Amino acid sequence: MYRPRVTVDRNSPVPLYYQLAQQLEAAIRDGELAPGARLENEVELADRCGLSRPTVRQAIQHLVDRGRLVRKRGVGTQVVQSEIRRPLELTSLYDDLAAAGRGPRTRVLELGVVPAEERVAKELGVPPGAEVMRMRRIRCTGDEPLGLLTNYLPHGLLTLTEVDLAEHGLYELLRAVGVNLRIANQTIGARGATAAEARLLDERRGVPLLTMNRTAYDDKGAAIEYGCHVYRADRYSFEHTLVER
Repeated sequence: MYRPRVTVDRNSPVPLYYQLAQQLEAAIRDGELAPGARLENEVELADRCGLSRPTVRQAIQHLVDRGRLVRKRGVGTQVVQSEIRRPLELTSLYDDLAAAGRGPRTRVLELGVVPAEERVAKELGVPPGAEVMRMRRIRCTGDEPLGLLTNYLPHGLLTLTEVDLAEHGLYELLRAVGVNLRIANQTIGARGATAAEARLLDERRGVPLLTMNRTAYDDKGAAIEYGCHVYRADRYSFEHTLVER
């Protein structure tokens, strides 16, 4: 728990809440308050700084509104984790997080064989109702959920266990059995979170989420994977370079 060094000038025309908010934001910007750090509660901070609780609450709300802090039920007030900025390349989120030293963690929700729905069948090039492997996972950075991933593979392509998915990225597992991914069609969008998605991602129902649908193909042109992913928009973005033609 972080207890910031705070001093306020009661003779200043700057409101006390704003003085406190500025000092907390400076601590975040300078790295003194690290991403994920938890602040002491409002009562303790108010007592230690000689401020009223409403003043402290207003300062914290100001930083919540600015996207610097987040309130979590049962946890308290924390510094927002820095945003994950992912390049538009044919890589997995697990690989990107690992390469950036962000400590990817995975919680497997589902792994099994299901009949292919029409959209899945079309993307994978199999008949509707054919057996495909479906997996659903929550990808986290540290202890914070970042995205909800649903992927489909042609049945029989790869033998997987929940332990495999918890400890490795999907593309890493595909490469290990000789699958060479070469190209993908990808669509990025946005929509509001459903109640189930909000619960799994520790968000509010209806909060904006980024969406990504991707069909990846191997070096022979066969469809290998179809993914339907949603990501927390406050923690995740895509970036790419545009070149004039």
